[in-house]
Amino acid sequence: MPSAHPSEGATNVPPASQEPQPARALRALDRFSPDLLLTAQGIRVAIFDVDGVLTDGRIQIGGDGESFKSFSTLDGHGLKLLRRGGIEPVVITGRDSPAVRRRVADLGIQHAAYGIEDKRRAADALRERLGGSQGPLPWTAVAAMGDDWPDLPLLLRAGFACAPPGAHPEVLQAVHHVTTAAAGYGAARECCDLLLTAAGRYADLLAGDLRTLDGGGAGDGEGGNGNGTPAAPAG
Repeated sequence: MPSAHPSEGATNVPPASQEPQPARALRALDRFSPDLLLTAQGIRVAIFDVDGVLTDGRIQIGGDGESFKSFSTLDGHGLKLLRRGGIEPVVITGRDSPAVRRRVADLGIQHAAYGIEDKRRAADALRERLGGSQGPLPWTAVAAMGDDWPDLPLLLRAGFACAPPGAHPEVLQAVHHVTTAAAGYGAARECCDLLLTAAGRYADLLAGDLRTLDGGGAGDGEGGNGNGTPAAPAG
């Protein structure tokens, strides 16, 4: 009797127990002090400025008036990790541009306010929406990251406040944590990592990404849209 042949195009996938394992173990680093992590506990929403936080603060304007901004993929993945860890990322920015709106959309951020002069009013409206029938979300459950005076009303009220090292002196004085990384070069990711560590979610998310990346899935990195499928091309 002729032997059965596998159907054309079939792929033999080894069982999970036979998949190659990483050559070295990896654990989450202890980067933040216990006192700082205690201060950052209980956060449910994290508000980020754009210029000087998610970018390096410079604005390049072309001959037709269009603005160009550079963003960090480290920050982008950190904002996606926040959502996976149960903390809602929010953008409140004093400027508006197609570049910022595109970046926010690509990251799947659901709450954003553009061209805002009074950031406290925008944050209060957000707290009302997210608080639901129980009333406004308390400021103690809000984290904020900014770099200049317009951000101070949020930073001084937030349960946890963060700033990049190039922020204005009064801002640096007002926050709980000044990042080691510069704005536009991983500062927001450092804040995200801190919040996730304080929430007890960082190590689990790291382990999950190791499994996803080893398996070749799109995951929630800068190549994914936050739900495991590839994002639209950025260009």
